[in-house]
Amino acid sequence: MSIKITEECVACDACVPECPNEAISEGDVYVIDPDKCTECVGFHDAPMCAEVCPVDNCCIPDENHPEPVEQLLEKARKLHPDKEPDPSKVWSGVRG
Repeated sequence: MSIKITEECVACDACVPECPNEAISEGDVYVIDPDKCTECVGFHDAPMCAEVCPVDNCCIPDENHPEPVEQLLEKARKLHPDKEPDPSKVWSGVRG
């Protein structure tokens, strides 16, 4: 499942450079493209947007885009054909 940024976003820009997939863009608040978000599976032990965000519960799982670990890893492979994602890099919030 992808991560989404809630209306609590203060547009501080901390999350943008941390995303390994360049999935975050600026809108009224920052938004995450669910087609690019892998929840940092394969790259980090937690979604980096949530880790660096100064606002609690601003970057949360997007229930409208559920994806199991294997699907997130496959998406990571497609986004980064030159890198093999590490299947041990999965955070506890991933479904499936």
